[in-house]
Amino acid sequence: MNTAEFRQPPPHRRYDARMNTRERMQLFLRSETVGGALLIAAALIGIVLANSPLSEVLHAVATTQIGSDALHLNLTVQEWAADGLLAIFFFVIGCELKHELVVGTLSKPRQAALPVAAALGGMIVPALLYVAINQGVTADALNGWGIPMATDIAFALAVLAVLGRGLPTGVRTFLLTLAVVDDLGAILVIALFYSASLHVEWLAVAAVLLALFAMAQQRRITSPLIYVPLALGTWYAVHSAGIHPTIAGVALGLLMRVKRDPGEQDAPVDRATERFHPISAAIAVPLFALFAAAVDLRSIDLGAVTGSPILLGVLVGLVVGKPIGILFAARLATALGAKLSAGMRWIDIALVGALGGIGFTVSLLISELAFTNEESLGAAKIGVLIASLAAVALSAVVLALRRSLAR
Repeated sequence: MNTAEFRQPPPHRRYDARMNTRERMQLFLRSETVGGALLIAAALIGIVLANSPLSEVLHAVATTQIGSDALHLNLTVQEWAADGLLAIFFFVIGCELKHELVVGTLSKPRQAALPVAAALGGMIVPALLYVAINQGVTADALNGWGIPMATDIAFALAVLAVLGRGLPTGVRTFLLTLAVVDDLGAILVIALFYSASLHVEWLAVAAVLLALFAMAQQRRITSPLIYVPLALGTWYAVHSAGIHPTIAGVALGLLMRVKRDPGEQDAPVDRATERFHPISAAIAVPLFALFAAAVDLRSIDLGAVTGSPILLGVLVGLVVGKPIGILFAARLATALGAKLSAGMRWIDIALVGALGGIGFTVSLLISELAFTNEESLGAAKIGVLIASLAAVALSAVVLALRRSLAR
């Protein structure tokens, strides 16, 4: 689930020699390849540091507590990365969801039917495979059923951008639409199944603040002096309500206004995405990935972990379940009347299915929410890392097969 920019930048935002350094950097960070590369680099650094002489330093930084005890915000640096910074990532996802629902692919039912069906199949089948493998093991093991449901869109788009040159544009559009639905599904799973006990009074406070945020959007207020306090207050209220605070980011994104007023250069949702996507791609997601992927393999019984049903469930769910679920659901949708986009073939759907198995950012987040036991958490994280690499390799194989068939 991360997200990369789903739409091309508006014409006046594309590369121009007259851009200043800040504008060029923003445009650079909006690149799918760059965002994916930063994510992968951060994860690799986390793994290397966790298994080096600097592991104690990294652990000390990750577990350093920052924040007020009185406000119940005495979180560790690692928790701030997962609960705080990642809310920016989810805000960008919320903005993209809103755009797609109002004026994008998901606003046209006939056009959205096939990728929506494929996304649902790509969530249900991996979860069922995970449960089947972990059934009867332990109740703790079953908590990880949501891990293989998620696709890391930044990672997947980066792989597609590097490997998939010359593919029909419909492949990218299909992957993007599928990822939007996948993101929405992951958000609902986190909110409903991986949140703490609910405190209704704080949920009511969050609802009031969100209503004020929506009202400010409708009244065309543009001052950050209004939006920043409302956004921070909403995050705190959702955190205090016992719901994972990244949900606040999604909710705020979904309230952004999509359509431009006469005389407006960009709609608020586009301005917000343009402003926050570089922060998400360069800071929020890489920092989360660095801490989340920092698994000290020396402290884990690799023999026990490699035979763990949790690792196997994540691996099979992502690498096998995702492609099968996406292909099967897409076939079912076409049997019921949906149609492939012009220029696309079934081998292209298989490629998207293989890319869907790259479940990194959100899969790691759900791993941390699902398990408190270090051995189970280690098995889940190692499963996500191995599965994501295997999905990249599988994507390369499918792409080579596609090119062979084309010849």
